[in-house]
Amino acid sequence: MVRDSKLPGFSLFQRFYLCLLLLGVSVFFFALPQPNLFTVNGLPVLAYIAFLPVFLLVRFVSWKTVWLCGLFYGIGSYCLFTYWLATFHPLGIFVISAMYGLYLMLTFPLLKAAASLFPKYGWLVQWIVWCAYDYIKTLGFSGFHYGVMAYSHWRWLPMIQSADIVGVWGINALITFPSAWITAVLVDVWRVTGKTTFRRFFAAVPGAFCRHIVSAGIWAAVLVANLVYGFVAPVDYSADKKVTVALIQQNSDPWVGGTAAYRRDLNTLIRLSDEALAARPDIDFVVWPETAFVPRITWHHRHRYERDKYELVDKLLQYLDSAPVPFVIGNDHGVDGFTREGSYGVVDYNAVLLFRPGENVIPPEPEVYAKMKLVPFTEYFPFDKQFPTLYQMLLNGDTHMWEPGTEPVVFDIEGLRFSTPICFEDTFGFVGRRFVNAGANAFVNLSNDAWSKSLACQYQHLSMAVFRTIENRVPAVRATATGQTCVIDPNGRIVAMAEPFSETYLVESVPVREDFQATVYTVLGDYTGILFAAAAGILILLGIIIRICRKK
Repeated sequence: MVRDSKLPGFSLFQRFYLCLLLLGVSVFFFALPQPNLFTVNGLPVLAYIAFLPVFLLVRFVSWKTVWLCGLFYGIGSYCLFTYWLATFHPLGIFVISAMYGLYLMLTFPLLKAAASLFPKYGWLVQWIVWCAYDYIKTLGFSGFHYGVMAYSHWRWLPMIQSADIVGVWGINALITFPSAWITAVLVDVWRVTGKTTFRRFFAAVPGAFCRHIVSAGIWAAVLVANLVYGFVAPVDYSADKKVTVALIQQNSDPWVGGTAAYRRDLNTLIRLSDEALAARPDIDFVVWPETAFVPRITWHHRHRYERDKYELVDKLLQYLDSAPVPFVIGNDHGVDGFTREGSYGVVDYNAVLLFRPGENVIPPEPEVYAKMKLVPFTEYFPFDKQFPTLYQMLLNGDTHMWEPGTEPVVFDIEGLRFSTPICFEDTFGFVGRRFVNAGANAFVNLSNDAWSKSLACQYQHLSMAVFRTIENRVPAVRATATGQTCVIDPNGRIVAMAEPFSETYLVESVPVREDFQATVYTVLGDYTGILFAAAAGILILLGIIIRICRKK
């Protein structure tokens, strides 16, 4: 049997150039299935072979260089896929690409070990290891869902309806499997034929295919069952009571500029809100995006040291108190307390404030939700004492550090019990699940992706928000600074979307799902991801034990 680190019939230089080609193709195949620099809708059909060059690469390179290939793959993939981070701050793209270079530098040797420890079924173990990696990379402080291949199918609704049972991880496994299976077929052919003519190579493919026909049949059966479920699972919400929501999109980055910019944005937000309320008197509440109004509303009302900001706050509160409906507003919410440095001052939260006219506006005593899952490195960095230089570099950049909230808050307007995941939060299934288990029957997401200046970035974010609705079978609305402002039904269908990068508003009705049943995902959470992580660890450990025992 030919060792995996060698290609039969190929010289050293030929193997080098082939592996270099596989590495380059791997990087592009990672980015192309999802919204990307070249097409915002992505090419989801490529998702089924996206990791084929990766699985081949780790077999063909040596143990001495496999980690280096993982490093280059991680850096290259995320530089191409999340290129928009460079517009936020150069340190952003550096941190993310370096972080995933490190992750994959550790993952690639595990993939190679899977092939080496299990000569016959190594491809299957590689698939399990990759599914485990996709789940593990979303955990902890630096957890990041961008790049999970299942999100490429956000528009293929029948394919992703089973997310209410298996979450995004089950669908991700189904999509990733063909890459590993095709690898098994190709490796078998190479072992038999070596470097030969295309005619002989393709003549050997049917035999290799037949040797793996059982696993192909099982995958096909699961795929068909998944699609059948996708056509029968969508819920009928036509008879549900409806609540009408106005979503405001001011088309600006709230954090750019000072008081003059805040005043300009406030005037724009008020004008668009008035236009929406005049056009649709049946509106039940209005939503402004994440930190649409930057000055701390309650803090500046109590502490009037900065007169210009207090005057803006006062203007806003007067407007809200005279409004005919409640307003949901993203704000930099400050409270008096001890900061992380130990001094007494303003403790900031990235927050959502709910103002009800005539009830809690003047003095401002809003209902408040504080963002729990903050963006790593740009909103939250818990290792300031351990890495003070890096922390100072982050502070010197365009970052806004906040304290994390601790409680999932559920608001109620006209029977719509909604929670407000803020921007990055709706990329995490466990956050949405936590809201629903707290009593929410809808999501009202407030986002600001304006800093990216990228339509691909905004669509990548939207693709993940779609899954949160299906996982829990609740609707979602998104009010964003520049796009994609939209309404998503409980089946993941985008009902309406505002034109991106324009000053506009969107008014739509949202179903009040009063008697909806908790889904399997809402009850059990990311159990499929946990199972893949556990299986990967057990199999690698088992393979090592078996190898040691055989040597003895």
